[in-house]
Amino acid sequence: MACLFDYIKWRGDLDFSESPFNPVDNIILSQLSYLTLDGIVPGPEGKTGISIALAVRVFKERLKEGSIKLTSVFKEDPELIKALGASRRFGNCQLFGYVNFIDTIREIQFSAVCITTGKGCFVVFRGTDSSLVGWKEDFNMCFRDVIPSQLEAVKYLENMSPMIKGKFRIGGHSKGGNLAIFAASKCRRKIQKRIIEIYSNDAPGFNEKFISSAGFLAIKDRLRIYVPQSSIIGMFMEHGSSLNIIKSSESGLMQHCLYSWEVTHNSLVSADKATVSSIFINKTIREWVNNNDYEHREQFIEALYYIFNAAEVKSISEL
Repeated sequence: MACLFDYIKWRGDLDFSESPFNPVDNIILSQLSYLTLDGIVPGPEGKTGISIALAVRVFKERLKEGSIKLTSVFKEDPELIKALGASRRFGNCQLFGYVNFIDTIREIQFSAVCITTGKGCFVVFRGTDSSLVGWKEDFNMCFRDVIPSQLEAVKYLENMSPMIKGKFRIGGHSKGGNLAIFAASKCRRKIQKRIIEIYSNDAPGFNEKFISSAGFLAIKDRLRIYVPQSSIIGMFMEHGSSLNIIKSSESGLMQHCLYSWEVTHNSLVSADKATVSSIFINKTIREWVNNNDYEHREQFIEALYYIFNAAEVKSISEL
């Protein structure tokens, strides 16, 4: 079963003018957004970017020096860094506009980066990291119409759009895909028209009020929503658009990991339908949400978070 590493071997010597951007490029760059690149990639105020090849070189040097730590959630990330840095297709891509912060008071974990893809650009929002506050923010979607990261995503897109030439793509994995759709729906119409595609990779959806809004309907035809066969997170809430169900080499919740998604030379491998377990879990979650109003959902989530804080738990691994 081929994965994204196989794709890098197959397409790594072809730039984006020779082989156009496709769904596999989307999951590779969405995964790249999980790397901690503070002090390496210029922020929104910077006028220049840094190539992935050079960023990888600096990253490796700082790891060796011990001045930074590999804090990514995924064990395969070191191999991805090596593969991308040596690839012609990705090594020359420029990274710019990097933002990364956590605010425990506002209960927000947010990170985003812009990546050139030949003459195009892919705006990527990071998904939930290993911090407990990041997961708490996800759970807040149960009882809030809008979470802080979604508002930050709109602001980020508005601020970065003048620095991006022409039309562009936007996307992300997990919460990052949700942020991409929200930002595309809520940004100014002038920016919205420049968006070619919006990629959502196993991301939670939205409430019915949002998917019936004018902003969402304006970008609905450009949505590219992918979920694995046993998706749990990607089945949460409503998507308002058709889902592309794809195959994964893992099972259950582990299918959420992009490294497990099966690929072809220029696409993701489709599956006939979701698994019975995915459908059952989705039905169970929906029933819980529908049987509890916003107040009771909030009380339940806040009680859990209070217990974790009392135990001084800061990350999912500690939990």
